[in-house]
Amino acid sequence: MTSNPTPLNPPQQLKRHPRLFIGLGILGLLLGLSVARMPLTATPPEEADTVSSQPLPVEVLTVEPVTSYSVSRAYTGEIAALRTSELGFERSGRLVDVLAKEGDRVVAGQPLARLDISNLQTQRQQLVAERSRVQAQLAELQAGPRLEGIAAAEAAVQELEQQLALQQTQRSRRESLYAAGAISKEELDEFTFGQGALQARLDQAQSRLQELRNGTRQEQIAAQLALVQQLDASLADLDVTIGKSTLTAAFDGIVAARQVDEGTVVNAGQSVVRLVENAAPEARIGLPTEAASQLQIGSAQTLRLGSETYSATVTALLPEIDPDTRTQGVLFALEPSAISRLSPGQTVRVELAQTIPADGVWLPIESLTQGIRGLWDCYVLMPTEAGEDTYQVQPQAVEILHQEGSRVLARGTLQPGDRIVASGTHRLVPGQRVRPMN
Repeated sequence: MTSNPTPLNPPQQLKRHPRLFIGLGILGLLLGLSVARMPLTATPPEEADTVSSQPLPVEVLTVEPVTSYSVSRAYTGEIAALRTSELGFERSGRLVDVLAKEGDRVVAGQPLARLDISNLQTQRQQLVAERSRVQAQLAELQAGPRLEGIAAAEAAVQELEQQLALQQTQRSRRESLYAAGAISKEELDEFTFGQGALQARLDQAQSRLQELRNGTRQEQIAAQLALVQQLDASLADLDVTIGKSTLTAAFDGIVAARQVDEGTVVNAGQSVVRLVENAAPEARIGLPTEAASQLQIGSAQTLRLGSETYSATVTALLPEIDPDTRTQGVLFALEPSAISRLSPGQTVRVELAQTIPADGVWLPIESLTQGIRGLWDCYVLMPTEAGEDTYQVQPQAVEILHQEGSRVLARGTLQPGDRIVASGTHRLVPGQRVRPMN
């Protein structure tokens, strides 16, 4: 007798085959996700064709050709003082006083330093005394002989005349006695020569009297006057030397440097202070010859120093070209009020607009898309048969010449009057239908 095997229950079969259970579970999960992602309603084919054929609204721009463009270029230079001087004395000496310190603003003629002048003052006193003596002699000569002197000279002449008369009488008597043999030849000669001596003295006294009566000669007065003038010139020269012992400012300016201190023995010409003029400041900027040629003398310009701006006027175009920088120097005069805010040596810059000839059209940057071979494309509106409000876009290759802010100067096959898509080109493809919004 045979016996049939007892069939297994389903739960028992699943327990005996766990891998089959896991595989069925995963398959069910995937089917559920696929059903969930399916759209509840499908779009009819007719409606889809209608959406794709609708023209895309775009912003358009009509291109206009230009023949040039302007660029702003900045050039740098520096503030230059009109005059800078190393001031020193014209003679050597000991420095006794420095009256200005660095940074002081001084005016023309203001004392800055002094030398010791004690020896010069002593020399001047000597010259003054000598001049007084010579001047007194000149006054005496100009006044002429005094009456008392003339009277004394006349008395001397009369006395000598009387002595000579007495001598002549005595000689006559001696000649008689000599003839009688009463006296010797020697005694006679003594009276003879005594008479001659008295005659000579009388002649001298008479000449002196005549000179006094005639007065002082003009030659003597002129010679004495020349001595006075010579002393006057010496005094004037000494006064000039004393005056030059005080160093003064040659012009209105600022003391930039103090080179020596009190007590130093300085040589003639040695710098004591450096003075920089503080008149209207001047800027010196080197420009390319092309840019400099566009400036006119007297034209107004704006200079920049940091964040500050200053009004300036072109005063000169220097004729020489700098051999190192190959630039031409241009001088700009600033307003005098700027001197309080500017110092020589500060860097300034000027921005000049330069016109560059170039044929092209201005396009917004947003109208460009990346092209091939380094070029860019813009979409040009082409008419279609659908009507005046519907166009088809076609790419046109352009080359960028210059960028200025949010626009570029480009050249290519664009023609005057062409209409291009101004923005939103990332939404377009060649041949797409569009509708201008403006």
